[in-house]
Amino acid sequence: MAFNTLTSRAVLLYDEWIKEADPRTENWLLMASPFPQTFIIAAYIYFVTTLGPRLMENRKPFDLKRPMIIYNFSIVAFSLYLIYEFLMSGWANGYTYGCDLVDYSSSPQALRMAWTCWLYYFSKFIEMLDTVFFVLRKKNSQVTFLHVYHHSIMPFTWWFGVRFAAGGLGTFHALLNCVVHVIMYTYYALSALGPAYQKYLWWKKYMTTIQLIQFVLITAHIGQFFFMKDCPYQFPVFLYVIGSYGLIFLVLFLNFYYHAYTKGKRLPKVLQNGNYLLKKYE
Repeated sequence: MAFNTLTSRAVLLYDEWIKEADPRTENWLLMASPFPQTFIIAAYIYFVTTLGPRLMENRKPFDLKRPMIIYNFSIVAFSLYLIYEFLMSGWANGYTYGCDLVDYSSSPQALRMAWTCWLYYFSKFIEMLDTVFFVLRKKNSQVTFLHVYHHSIMPFTWWFGVRFAAGGLGTFHALLNCVVHVIMYTYYALSALGPAYQKYLWWKKYMTTIQLIQFVLITAHIGQFFFMKDCPYQFPVFLYVIGSYGLIFLVLFLNFYYHAYTKGKRLPKVLQNGNYLLKKYE
């Protein structure tokens, strides 16, 4: 009886909460409820941490050089497209980089921004293949907590972003992330091409700095909200989430940079072998 009462209250709370959602995105793929994506994320975590390594335990690593080259260049192309769409739907077309509110209208520009947010959200599921490739190539040391956490938390939190606040100042970090992904996945693709292309990867040493700049900009951009006297952003809770996420990764990468380039000490396991986001293809 108590369980039924608790369930009923939870359903009522969910119904009240979902009333605040953006009706424009309600019928888009995976947007009706957070539960389908939760199942996908749980399945991803189970596969890359348990099932995948178990299935590969007595198998030889797969040779995935060609699929990885295609995959990485595809991510580069998709990221370039997302950059263009984010710019045209707001960040180079009316946004002030200050108190930019979510436009919930059905204007072409507002809908374009909402759709771009959904595309970015969906790209986070595609990027789970990063970890799947690690598992199939038996690079289990690369499947760190930080790596899996990053690839799990991004789609989960972005469901709420697309469903409730598809636009406005909460999307700046997505634009920056796409810019960084163009650089990173270009590096990944060239690495996958083999030793002959290593001479073109002299800029690897700047990858950590580039990501540090990303997190500094994200934290600074979101941080300005807390000093604005009047910014009626519709869902400030998302700004707290984005700010926390940017700050956490800023601290992690500063720690990496300090130990790797200043003190030259051995890094914690989660950040060993260089930047945890720089995959190895040898």
